[in-house]
Amino acid sequence: MGSNKSNNIKSNTDDNAGSNTSGSMTYEEALEYIHGTKKLGWKLGLENIRTLLGMLGNPHEKLKYVHVAGTNGKGSTVAFISSILAKGGYKTGMFISPYIERFTERMQVNGKEIDKDDLARITVKVKCCVDEMLKRGLHHPTEFEIVSAVGFQYFYEMNCDIVVLEVGLGGRFDSTNVISTPLVSVITSISYDHADILGDTLEKIAFEKAGIIKENGDVVLYPQDKSVEKVIEDACYERHSRLHRADFGKIKPQHCSIKGQVFDYKEYENLEIKLLGEYQLKNAAVSIEACRVLAGKGYELTGEIIRKGLKNARWPGRMEIVNQEPLVMIDGAHNVEGVKALAKNLEVYFPGKKKILIMGVMRDKEYKTMLEIIGPSADKFIAVTPPNERALGAGELAKNVESYCKNVIVSDTIESGIRTALDIWDEDSIICAFGSLYYIGEIRQYFNKQEDKTLIDLYIDDY
Repeated sequence: MGSNKSNNIKSNTDDNAGSNTSGSMTYEEALEYIHGTKKLGWKLGLENIRTLLGMLGNPHEKLKYVHVAGTNGKGSTVAFISSILAKGGYKTGMFISPYIERFTERMQVNGKEIDKDDLARITVKVKCCVDEMLKRGLHHPTEFEIVSAVGFQYFYEMNCDIVVLEVGLGGRFDSTNVISTPLVSVITSISYDHADILGDTLEKIAFEKAGIIKENGDVVLYPQDKSVEKVIEDACYERHSRLHRADFGKIKPQHCSIKGQVFDYKEYENLEIKLLGEYQLKNAAVSIEACRVLAGKGYELTGEIIRKGLKNARWPGRMEIVNQEPLVMIDGAHNVEGVKALAKNLEVYFPGKKKILIMGVMRDKEYKTMLEIIGPSADKFIAVTPPNERALGAGELAKNVESYCKNVIVSDTIESGIRTALDIWDEDSIICAFGSLYYIGEIRQYFNKQEDKTLIDLYIDDY
């Protein structure tokens, strides 16, 4: 059956979690500690996170989950499912990666970000456990392992009825995969990304994503390449899990504009979503199927609750209009499939408009292929350098653009790139900034000065 929809908050001293909590941190100090572990890099594997969570009292074992993996569409799917569950009256945790503007976006309950003081307090608990691990001669946890531990502890203390958990990288050895069989595992669209870590074929990447499939579980799949589906099917068979596919043939678009989309799916008619792009209809269909699985397990998710949850869902940074006059859109398309979708949707939503494109990208991405896809559609192209050590320099990006667009501008800073775009804009143009999420948030902040509101408060009605 479904949970009790409780509103209680666990005591901070429950189950001797992080019993050594001497000392304190400010929010800024907590972020400095967490980000300071980035230099340790990625270390795929579950041994460290199991040890760390064990020292915290295993908070992850006291929660129920929807686990979401994939290359594209993970975040939107997490947002849809979380919004539907919250509309159903369930205290819903949401764990996402990465964030757009603020670190606190990564951990939310019913759309409200973790309080800065709570983040600092729980980080102290986690750090105490990390210090003890080092005394025992164990490996130092990575940044994502620490973030995951903070998230699990927070959702436990908040007494969440259910947590919608987004995989960080891959699936099989991702820190979030420390959980036992979730209520439902969701696998979204799989394409080439992080090939150096996950593999150089779709089948290898799918194998890593399929690692979230556990024994005797339920799996909802985004229909895609048959070779990918075969990998998922085999994993389900081996682990005695039930496979549920969304049926994209049952999606019937009714209306779309820059304000949102209306569509039918199976028996659900005139569903509304605010997220733009045809692919979001598919992500919504996958989310509906996940909620149907939950309903079969006793969760009270009626058609009306699904309708309200979809309409209320927001996912910043994905084909998001951040300014109307001039029209400015941001999109976190940072791989080949994402850029294909963006290029298509720019023509669908803005036919005949000149495109002023702003791009910043990591040097380890397939940026040359991305430029081949979207470069020819640019009337003017502005290259920027995202604030990340992996970033491709704006000058190098510009050199690669020149084969497709003759009007290329290199900007020293992201803000100057925005100002340049605004200066050259006219009524026949739109501005679209895309690429790495590491700079998309900065552009978003430029057009949004309401710093006292949370990310969700700006875009969502009260739950």
